[in-house]
Amino acid sequence: MQIGVMEQIKYITENENDHRWGLIVCSAGRQRVAPHEEYPPQGHNAEYTFDWRKGRTLQEYQLLYISEGEGTLETRSAGRHTVKAGDMFLIFPSEWHTYHPNPETGWREHWIGFKGENIDNRVAAGFFSRKQPLYHIGTNDTIESLYREATDVAVAQRPFFQQLLAGIVNHLLGLMFMTEANRNLLPNSDMPNIIELARQYMQRSITSDITMPDVARHFNISYSTFRHIFKRYTGLAPADYFINLKIHRAKELLRSSNIPIKEIAYELHFESPEYFATLFKRRVGMSPSHFRSK
Repeated sequence: MQIGVMEQIKYITENENDHRWGLIVCSAGRQRVAPHEEYPPQGHNAEYTFDWRKGRTLQEYQLLYISEGEGTLETRSAGRHTVKAGDMFLIFPSEWHTYHPNPETGWREHWIGFKGENIDNRVAAGFFSRKQPLYHIGTNDTIESLYREATDVAVAQRPFFQQLLAGIVNHLLGLMFMTEANRNLLPNSDMPNIIELARQYMQRSITSDITMPDVARHFNISYSTFRHIFKRYTGLAPADYFINLKIHRAKELLRSSNIPIKEIAYELHFESPEYFATLFKRRVGMSPSHFRSK
């Protein structure tokens, strides 16, 4: 169904095979709402049409991106928020909510609705919360492009299109989560860039006898600060990250060369071949010799 110019809405059915995939897309669309235009515009399925003054609940997740204009979002768990261009928000199943554009500005919205154990597990693990549904992403051409692709795929409905749509949802969720997490990690700071440079420096130094305090000094940062920020940014302490790099390099050498295991241990500056073998087995699940034979 066409709404305005290049604006589309598509409601989607699913089958038993789609459910086994773990993520099902129920609806996708985009539309521009002009200033003082009725909201929501005509053309929605009755299941989705709502009076924004009264709100509604849905039995699926919906992920929306506002690329132009501004408005208001309100949910039972999170209260009322102002939504601006560049914001995304996630609506949860069975959660009362309402949203609408500011009549003075209108807005352009993009949305995709979905459900399944894939997203349920992420919510249960704490990656997404009803209490924090709003994400400040900023203008992002990739996100707009993914929403356009989702709508186009939903309209075409070629064989196994649901699996492709599930991939688009995962990409959107990953981009949204990563962008917001990095923004909150160290706002107004150069540290994320420094941590990335430190990771590159460590990758170049796998065969060097460096310590993590050496890395911190290279970037003129105290080691305690470097260790704390590095772990927040990567999820690993610098020493663990560096050991993982060495283990990956050892696996490459074991696969592609006949270099003796003892020499690999020395080349990667492990304390001893015995320590290398013990650490390798602990992290890989088998000894270096067993790994090579497989």
